Amino acid sequence: MTRRLWGDVAVGDSIGTLAFPITVSRLVIVAGAQRDFNAIHHNSDFARATGAPDMYVNSLFLQGMWERLVRDYIGPSGRIWSLGGFRMRSFNCPGDTVTASGMVTEKWLDGDRAMIRIELRSDNKAGLTVGPGFVTAELPR
Repeated sequence: MTRRLWGDVAVGDSIGTLAFPITVSRLVIVAGAQRDFNAIHHNSDFARATGAPDMYVNSLFLQGMWERLVRDYIGPSGRIWSLGGFRMRSFNCPGDTVTASGMVTEKWLDGDRAMIRIELRSDNKAGLTVGPGFVTAELPR
């Protein structure tokens, strides 16, 4: 991770992408680590009985993808202030690869704080699955 300064960022900059293959073992590990024992996230039969196509990723995992992508971009000196617009639009199931991506859409000074707004989204083979949403972050000057 490199230190990113506010002056080095421009509106329209891509923050890159981050791809996560979704596997059954990853879903089970995530459910256990987050203590999210709702069977829709680790049991295919149960998830299908609720109308889902298969077991699927929970929201904390998807938010974690966004946070990881943003933190990789802003570096260790950056600070995340808020996340908004996070909306799950479709399922992310085993066999999918979910790719988070983002772009800087605003840049401003707020007193001593050098702020940016990053628009984020997550896609799989079916298209948009989460978002679009945003993160507001502070960078060092």
